[in-house]
Amino acid sequence: MKKISIVFRHSPYGTTKTREGIDFALLSASFEQQVSLIFCDEAVLHLLPNQQAELAGSKDYVSVFKAFELYEIETILACKQSLDTLGIKQQELAIDVQIAEAEAISESLVHADEVLVF
Repeated sequence: MKKISIVFRHSPYGTTKTREGIDFALLSASFEQQVSLIFCDEAVLHLLPNQQAELAGSKDYVSVFKAFELYEIETILACKQSLDTLGIKQQELAIDVQIAEAEAISESLVHADEVLVF
């Protein structure tokens, strides 16, 4: 089984990168790959609930996050420094994630067979 880490770095709207990354994650997981998701920088904003994507002219793909468990995507990390910088607390997040320091994220990436950045 291949270990794939997908790193999200961009804000929720204005680009399709995150949607492409989520699609790739779900597709990979459906083929029994071990998928880990890492949200850093402005991408931690994806984890906030009650987003109104349609007001920005986008589709609401954030609701797909709840399907991660069905696809057995169990490792979801959020960068502590990014959350702190943006003033976001763990209890404010829409899904259950592991808050990770930069060192833990680096360690996770070292153990991956493939790393993709969106």
